[in-house]
Amino acid sequence: MAGSDDAGLNRRDLLRAASGVMAGSAWARLAWADGRPAVTHPRATSGDTAVEPDWKHRLTLTVGPSKADLVGNTDKVIQAAVDYVARVGGGTVHLLPGTYRMRNAVHLPSGAHIRGSGTESVLVKAPSVETKLAADSDWFDQEITLADAKGFEVGDGVCLQTENPHHGGHDVVKRTLVARSQNRFKLDRALRKNFWVDKASTVSTLFPLLTAEHATDIVIEDIVLNGNRNNNAHLDGNHAGCIWFQDCSRIAIRGVVARNYNGDGISWQVCHDTIVERCHCHDNADLGAHPGSGSQRPIIRGSTLERNKTGLFFCWGVQYGLAEQNTIHDNREYGISIGHRDNDNLIRANEIVRSGKVGVLFRPERGKGFTARGNRLENNRIVDSGPADGVGIDVQGVTESNTIERNQIRETRGPASRIGIKLGKEAGDIKLIDNQIEGVAVPVSDLRKS
Repeated sequence: MAGSDDAGLNRRDLLRAASGVMAGSAWARLAWADGRPAVTHPRATSGDTAVEPDWKHRLTLTVGPSKADLVGNTDKVIQAAVDYVARVGGGTVHLLPGTYRMRNAVHLPSGAHIRGSGTESVLVKAPSVETKLAADSDWFDQEITLADAKGFEVGDGVCLQTENPHHGGHDVVKRTLVARSQNRFKLDRALRKNFWVDKASTVSTLFPLLTAEHATDIVIEDIVLNGNRNNNAHLDGNHAGCIWFQDCSRIAIRGVVARNYNGDGISWQVCHDTIVERCHCHDNADLGAHPGSGSQRPIIRGSTLERNKTGLFFCWGVQYGLAEQNTIHDNREYGISIGHRDNDNLIRANEIVRSGKVGVLFRPERGKGFTARGNRLENNRIVDSGPADGVGIDVQGVTESNTIERNQIRETRGPASRIGIKLGKEAGDIKLIDNQIEGVAVPVSDLRKS
């Protein structure tokens, strides 16, 4: 993100472009890095996706239970609207007030903008059902046979899981049921994995509510997503969540409530320049916000992450991200967790309160070269972390070259055996600067000296 404006997009332009507001016009106002002249009068030109005029109006389709362009309250009518907008080059799908019943994910293409009506637009996942496979399906097959087809319908999103017959790992594949003859269902795509009866293969109606793969320039805002956790089986954030993206870029998620999913609230895997702003991720079984493996330059700002297993989880190789001014309360294990090659992130001005185990955890990972480096944890307020032996900030493994500065770490329940900042025995160079620690038994426990 650093650098002068003439080296490409500056930070403000990048954020505006990621929001989908400016499309390609942010590029148009700047000189190219290689010295080409700035595009001062952009025109829509065949095949030119880098530079485009900043169109003031695009198509908006309304979807709702009544008095809408497309009338209905299921995933199918939302998907129809999204597909129509995509066909004409992008636009907005506006969900009118109502409760929408989801039997499959809505798949968002590039350029899609889906906007709800605040708390009055609620997407609710249908209860899941599960059964075993009654016949083998090989990696090239595009059909499955169910032991019990009760509760499964054509159009359903499904998740197939199995033990890999070759190496014993766990395989997960998501598909849609598109045709049926009794217990035999055709899939929208071939399996590309082997699902054999003797490997305890199952199929269940599990899916994210909103999803995208290999897409760009998507906006989701002002909508409530309810995962119906008590009536659904578990599926972790590597595969699903209220929102789940894979291999995408320039995604903006604003004013979204992601709640009660038996997995993650918002998860994005190998996605770049993703913004999560003013969102509320709560009461999810696993992670509130999950910038996933390889995701570059995420922004998590002004959001509330509460009563999840972990509030904010930096996965593998998340770099140059910003997490600021978030409210992270009452998460069952960790407020923030950061680890495997999560480098050069800035975590500042967050309120992290009543974490079940640790306020901020630097994970130990696999040893030198795998832990988090170059991160700054500054001006955060960390209060009442863990049980009687809880820790405000716990630096584990060979984590090094991080700065912990001007944080307020407080304990209001009595000191017991609680620790403000704990530096593990293998920890390398960690800079502690002007942190205020009060109410704990041990302000700083530096095991490197023992």
